[in-house]
Amino acid sequence: MHKHAGTWLLDQQGLGIMAAIVFGHHGGLPNPTRLKAELEFADNHPLVAEAIQRVAEIVPEIHLPGPITLPAWLPEAVEADPYALDLLVRMVYSTVVDADYLDTEAHFEGVARSPHPASAADLVERYEQGRLEALARFKASPVDAQRQEVYAQAVEAAAGPGGIYRLPAPTGSGKTFASGGFALHHARRHGMKRVIVAVPFMSITEQNAAVFRDLLDRPGEDPVVLEHHSGIDLDDGAPGRRWQRLAAENWDAPVVITTTVRLFESLFSNKPAAMRRVHRMAGSVIVLDEVQALPDRLLIPIVSALRTLTERFGTTVLLASATQPPFELLSPLHSASIHDVIAQPKPLYKALNRVQYRWLLDPKPTMAEIAQQIAAEPQALAVVNTTKDAHRLHRLVEEERSALHLSTRMAAAHRRKTLEKAKQHLAKGLPITLISTQLVEAGVDLDFPAGFRAYASADAMQQAAGRVNRSGHLTSGYVTIFDPEDGNQAAGRIYGAALEATRDRFGPHCPPDDLDALEAYYRARFDFHNVEQQGQEIQAERRVHDFPKVADLFRMIDEWTVPVAVHYGDTDQLERILAHLRAGHPGSATQLRALRPYMATLPRALAFRAVEEGLAAPVIGDLIEWLGDYHPQRGIEMTTPDPQELVF
Repeated sequence: MHKHAGTWLLDQQGLGIMAAIVFGHHGGLPNPTRLKAELEFADNHPLVAEAIQRVAEIVPEIHLPGPITLPAWLPEAVEADPYALDLLVRMVYSTVVDADYLDTEAHFEGVARSPHPASAADLVERYEQGRLEALARFKASPVDAQRQEVYAQAVEAAAGPGGIYRLPAPTGSGKTFASGGFALHHARRHGMKRVIVAVPFMSITEQNAAVFRDLLDRPGEDPVVLEHHSGIDLDDGAPGRRWQRLAAENWDAPVVITTTVRLFESLFSNKPAAMRRVHRMAGSVIVLDEVQALPDRLLIPIVSALRTLTERFGTTVLLASATQPPFELLSPLHSASIHDVIAQPKPLYKALNRVQYRWLLDPKPTMAEIAQQIAAEPQALAVVNTTKDAHRLHRLVEEERSALHLSTRMAAAHRRKTLEKAKQHLAKGLPITLISTQLVEAGVDLDFPAGFRAYASADAMQQAAGRVNRSGHLTSGYVTIFDPEDGNQAAGRIYGAALEATRDRFGPHCPPDDLDALEAYYRARFDFHNVEQQGQEIQAERRVHDFPKVADLFRMIDEWTVPVAVHYGDTDQLERILAHLRAGHPGSATQLRALRPYMATLPRALAFRAVEEGLAAPVIGDLIEWLGDYHPQRGIEMTTPDPQELVF
């Protein structure tokens, strides 16, 4: 009855939807209809009145002398921005559930967690020193001058006011260093505590986290970089096992590396474990890397929330991409002031144009013919659109020569090992062939002389080309765009109208790195996808504070995936971790972090089928343990693959 009592007391202060914070602090924010029903229940239940009376005897302050006075700015803010109250409720709810979980964690473990002693504003000198040391270790490149110019402009822009910034920078121009430099210098300028870097794929969080750790962490000191991308859903666990939900990170660190899925599904969730970190976004610098990967159907609520964060909650947002979408075309940003980090991007793109395109579209080649062309190259990268095509192309290439494979069917440690091997072979000039899904093309630091890309959206093709002649050591790299007659059938479902907008504009007559054509492509893509209208359903539910409905509608990944623990590497350690989690012991945050090297993913439907067939077993939440075959190069393989699977 304690939540009903607290909710009733808060409602008596005339705070309306804010009462949902107390009612939902265990199970999730309710909608107004549910809240009204629960208040009517509380108003007439003798046990609720008794609970209030007993607590008041110990803490008489629960009976306030008069109504709580709302901040003077709130009515004006809500009138100017109908989503300000939605975000305020989420922020306050986040602080409540985080405090609740920290208190429970301290009870279980016998010690309270201390706040991190450092802030992002303290790290500028350490970052600059680490960057110079890292640059000294790199091989000199013909594009070093352009990289230094990008960094200098980023640091200069960091002196500007809080708000929304964009960093359009070609692949290989040092965007990771530049965005980090902007964020930390901006944090120091404005006394901000935290930098949150969000990227689209787990493979990039692993890479970026390693970069930032190298620059910022020091032996013997508290780590300042937190990598958080666990996709394990612990909010739907049994009510009696709340310890599981304590495992969600609360982002109490100066630098947080996460995925865009984690960030935005936290922001639009209604569940406590996901939302306990939302308040960390206030007063932070949020770097959204590879923003072209944000789903079109969710762009309106996303950019709306970003604007509210910057205008009402002291947040600064940096939008970074080599293929920067014109988000200012979207209604939430029509009147917003967007600051450009790179004043003149076109000359920069021209100076860093390092590839030529070859098109194999008509007639369409077969996958076997493409495999032969790939195998004929001493060093080549091939990117396809589905795990199914990646598996098949890998097998075909291996009939000709040895090849590596990369997809999220592989454990994280396996992916990392594969990338390291590829980089070593490239650095030594040894033969190397890598077959990958899209996860390799956004921000992964590879430099091949030749690339092959299955036909996709213009931004995806340009991102893949960014892994070719990345450092400009060749006069020109070569990228072959192919549309196989016996593969790539899922491209239309993956990219939707973006694929049609691409076909209308790009091909042998116009490469995908033409900036003018790229802007026209995004305009057409937004129109084809009806981006404005698609986002309005979520916006309407945000306006009426239907938090469960918003959470249900806001799904970053259409095809839900489940995390899978794979027996790769130190299997004894994996067994100990899984036993700990299954037994329900406290301290699960540490155990879930230790799981990262073993994590792969599967589509939810495929995972359920694997459990039914005895190929996998449940652990906690939606985490499963893989018991079936694991290919030494391709990872998880099922004997009866799902022809519709679209996981990266």
